[in-house]
Amino acid sequence: MTIHARLAHVGIHAHDKPKLVAFYQHVLGLVVTDSGPGRNGMELTFMSASPGNHHQFVIVNGRPDTEGFNPINQISFMVDSLSDLRTVHDRALAEGATGMRVVTHGNAWSCYFKDPEGNTVEAYLDTPWHVPQPHGMPFDLSKSDEDIMRETEAHCRATPGFMMMEDYQAQMAQRLAG
Repeated sequence: MTIHARLAHVGIHAHDKPKLVAFYQHVLGLVVTDSGPGRNGMELTFMSASPGNHHQFVIVNGRPDTEGFNPINQISFMVDSLSDLRTVHDRALAEGATGMRVVTHGNAWSCYFKDPEGNTVEAYLDTPWHVPQPHGMPFDLSKSDEDIMRETEAHCRATPGFMMMEDYQAQMAQRLAG
């Protein structure tokens, strides 16, 4: 029997857990669902933005000094609209996020930034198009939704390997069926 696991939540260690909890509450609207002691002296804070998921994100004390290397590549959060992406962008900057980068991957519009401990965070939403990855092109969040849609679609259609997302998903379903 073939199993296809789905990512359900991510846990990270923090140097300053209260600061990271506040950051993710203010920037992404995550809510603390539970908090308390775990094994080996760990203190865990569970967070979610979905009534159907007790936790999507866990912050745990005790992050070791990694001497300039962060083992976390990125932590990605999906939003519902370009308006929500603008809000996250603005809130992140207001909370002191650094390294702000706004890019379309063709299949998604993304906003990348560093949280207070240097972890790369991505807020994104899907587009109705697919282009081969990796792919990235800056875009302007200050433009209207209509302009962003039109410009992204034109860029995607000009990219070799373009297809509508529904066609890509149908191909992927066939591949997964084996």
